[in-house]
Amino acid sequence: MSQVKIYGLRSHLTPIKSQLSDIIHSCVVDALHYPIDKRFHRFFPLEPDDYYYPSGERTERYTIIELSMFEGRTVAAKKQLIRLLFDRLDKEFGISNLDLEITIFETAKHNWGIRGLPGDELSLSYKVNV
Repeated sequence: MSQVKIYGLRSHLTPIKSQLSDIIHSCVVDALHYPIDKRFHRFFPLEPDDYYYPSGERTERYTIIELSMFEGRTVAAKKQLIRLLFDRLDKEFGISNLDLEITIFETAKHNWGIRGLPGDELSLSYKVNV
């Protein structure tokens, strides 16, 4: 399981939301061997008075990506995901490394509730331990 939250200025996120979701999902699929049909993305477009970040260091493209997922992925897989996100978002949208922050939150499966069950009781169609 992996859920993604994307934060940024409304003026920046709204025009690229669909394509940004596609690129983020491609990174998750490639790095974590995640099923192509499992996409859980939520966008949080913010007005300038709701989004403070360091002036001079960041631009209006400043974007925060938070990924919540079952624990079990290797350090190598998570680092690969981070590298792919930095690379692809810079190439596709010009979101520089200074304008992108990524956080991965891992939680034990039993702390998730999905389809009426605790996560550790689910039958998944994909591997988590990659």
